[in-house]
Amino acid sequence: MQLDKLVNFYKALADRNRIRILILLSNEEMNGLTLAEKLGVTPATITHHIAKLKEVGIVAERREKNTSYYSVSRYLLEKTDGALINLINQHKKESDEVSQIAGGKNEKLRDSVLKNFFTDDGKLKQIPSQLKKKLIVFEYIVQNLEVGKKYKEKEINDFIKNYHHDFATIRREFIMHHYMFREKEIYELNPREMWAKWEQLG
Repeated sequence: MQLDKLVNFYKALADRNRIRILILLSNEEMNGLTLAEKLGVTPATITHHIAKLKEVGIVAERREKNTSYYSVSRYLLEKTDGALINLINQHKKESDEVSQIAGGKNEKLRDSVLKNFFTDDGKLKQIPSQLKKKLIVFEYIVQNLEVGKKYKEKEINDFIKNYHHDFATIRREFIMHHYMFREKEIYELNPREMWAKWEQLG
């Protein structure tokens, strides 16, 4: 691959939302409206990012009547950037594994953990030491944030204080387990597909 093509390829990837689009499209084909809803951005923003990805061939488009559906061009990713395809395959595998797990048992565990660790008025009694229980608790808390909204650090701190006093620890855990991403002290919720999956833990 020529140097100019490589440069254009990496320029197309030099945006957080474009990487998030690729991860979502690795699981299934999606249209622009669905991508916009999952990422909490406008359809126009998705159109802009998709155009950049299509320019270098990373994303393919299929039209059905008046709707365009997008998918990842895995061949180009494998040829150009093995590290990225490994990341995408990892998320694909995790997503498939979750879909194979029996839901009833997990629901009972989730309900039990939430009952044991939260007071009747919704306060977190303590941060669980066991990772699986910790992730159940964090997922319960973080799902009350708005998709697509950009939060200042103080806003996240105040939000967490509604549940527990140790906002600094929980805020770091939100980033560590991919519930949120941070850029220049601004926090934003990741798509649910990127969250750490407690269902896979033993």
